Amino acid sequence: MPPETLAQTGVANYTILIIEDDPTVGASLENYLQLRYRRVYWIPDALTALAELPRLRPDLVLLDIFLGERNGLDVLEQLRTEGFKAPVVVITAFSDVKMAVRAMKLGAEDFIVKPIDLEQLELILERALRNYDLRRHAQLLEEQLRLEHPYDIVAVSESLRSALSQAKLFAPVDTTVLITGETGTGKELFARFIHRNSPRASGPFVVINCGAIPRELAESELFGYERGAFTGAFEKLHPGKFEQADRGTLFLDEISELPLELQVKLLRVLQERSFYRLGGREEVHVDVRVIAATNRDLEQMVREGKFREDLYYRLNVAVIHIPPLRERPEDILPLATAFVNEFNRRFNKRITGFTPEAVTLLLSYPWRGNVRELRNAIERAVLLEQGEVITHESLSFLRARAEEADSPRKGAALPTLAMLRLPPGQHLLCLSEEGAPYHAVVSDLFRQTLALTQGNVSRAAQLLQLSRQTFQYKLKQYGIKPSEFRPR
Repeated sequence: MPPETLAQTGVANYTILIIEDDPTVGASLENYLQLRYRRVYWIPDALTALAELPRLRPDLVLLDIFLGERNGLDVLEQLRTEGFKAPVVVITAFSDVKMAVRAMKLGAEDFIVKPIDLEQLELILERALRNYDLRRHAQLLEEQLRLEHPYDIVAVSESLRSALSQAKLFAPVDTTVLITGETGTGKELFARFIHRNSPRASGPFVVINCGAIPRELAESELFGYERGAFTGAFEKLHPGKFEQADRGTLFLDEISELPLELQVKLLRVLQERSFYRLGGREEVHVDVRVIAATNRDLEQMVREGKFREDLYYRLNVAVIHIPPLRERPEDILPLATAFVNEFNRRFNKRITGFTPEAVTLLLSYPWRGNVRELRNAIERAVLLEQGEVITHESLSFLRARAEEADSPRKGAALPTLAMLRLPPGQHLLCLSEEGAPYHAVVSDLFRQTLALTQGNVSRAAQLLQLSRQTFQYKLKQYGIKPSEFRPR
């Protein structure tokens, strides 16, 4: 095996592995490719090559189909089975092109026929490596997008599970969807969920915030323009959001902010699936699903003459309402935990949870900014926290915000852990940083269970999957009286 030729200049920074049992072909390929790639390894034996693969980590494998007693197709199949994703280019004789086609079906990137044309080989390898780089780049972008816009919807509360069920119901039906809810409740997340679970999932998902674009530019943003449409329109053709979303989904966020004159044109697009670009003469036909969202009462706006009635009825077909976070405290802690996991990955932290005082603070805060405010708060807390558990000190800025605001919940009973409605089969355990005695934890478990069943011993034992006799023994052991939990 030759040493790495790191001293070379003007070569591509890739690692190439050649698996070829013919010493003449293997050596010539190695010599030729060393002039073009940073690291080139030639291994004549397939078993040795497979064993060395984790160490060499090649960006491309050049694999002969016939390797003495070893079949190259078996090697290729093993590579793909073990999760090797880099391109594999197979070498075959002219008479075995059918076998090369089989190799392509097994996951080979391309093939080249002996005797090998070195210029053709170079083109094949360059194309395979370029495609591999594009795939890896796309995966990184997708991962980055997933971190910025997490796809998983955390739905513990009954109200949000109901909204999610509606989203699942509407997703496969190619109709307009209207999502309502306060700012920050996750309307775009629901829109992305619907798109991903629809027949249009492979198409683009295009977002436009109707309240964030200047009024005079709104039409060109939606429908595009052609040269000369207005001062500064020098491009021959500029596609708008509808064209960009063709065969996919267009998410119109804060649709209530769309000017009345544009509402007419939007209604026509929804009905006719066609429009004219600004300054254009030819009609443009598109296949787009529209999901709209608003934080305002469109019906009230219709009565006030601020939103077109015909557009409202066109949108008000499949409606999903996302309740504010303050109305579903069951979701606060699961969401906060999901955000901790997200920012652990981003900031390379190892935070495992919250102290009871931090949990109480999270549950008592009004969250006027809803899920978006919660996510920003957890991001800040993860950055501030030096230990492995988020304390109330790391969330102290929330207390300051709550004191400054005129909270509508002032004087109301604060939520507690006991108020959380967890999904079937789940439980929650929180300990202070100083820990707690085992008997106190177990005693509290039995007390919570009796509180849930209002002192019904048989039902409480069933919830904990214990026999009634064992449960009663534990109650005596910890001095707990079921009568204390029965309604009076």
